[in-house]
Amino acid sequence: MTAADGPAGDAADMDLEWLSLDDDEELLWASGPDRRTLIPAFAIGIPLSIVLVGIFIIVGEYLRVTNTNYVVTNRALYRKSGVLSRDVKRIDFGKVQNISYAQTALGNQFGYGTVEISTAGGSGVEMAFKSAPDPQDVQQLISERIKRERRDGDDERTKDDVLEEILTELRAIRAAVADERPAEAEPQVDDEPRRR
Repeated sequence: MTAADGPAGDAADMDLEWLSLDDDEELLWASGPDRRTLIPAFAIGIPLSIVLVGIFIIVGEYLRVTNTNYVVTNRALYRKSGVLSRDVKRIDFGKVQNISYAQTALGNQFGYGTVEISTAGGSGVEMAFKSAPDPQDVQQLISERIKRERRDGDDERTKDDVLEEILTELRAIRAAVADERPAEAEPQVDDEPRRR
């Protein structure tokens, strides 16, 4: 199942009690980091488990992966992370400026990657879905929702609303120009007659 098909990934198995949706908000896609990203942790952790350091590497990475969730709704993007604490971040589609995805060689082979979301006025990447399954499909889903959000937002503004906004701006400009115009210099009258 791809992201465009509807709720994908581990949505049925995921604990989404942390997610509080608005009344008209619906879940489109939910997942977490791909479990295959644990392979490097096992590859490093198993040999190091002899000195007990490897166990901490494996357990730490497992807890990070299983306690991270990504959600796309019809109105916003969510990311929840944290093992002992909980950090939930939300970005509305109206604020999204740029969206991209990247895959490493291993991610390309196994079908996972990172989807990065930048917002208007933000400095760099504001949210990243790291090791998300099918990152290209997730990027497309988000892009389609952003386009739909902007199209729907434009439909709400009628031509009369736009013209009224322009008229208000022009009045403000005229008032500002009128306030900055120097007072007309009054003609000075010479008491002495001019000589020719």
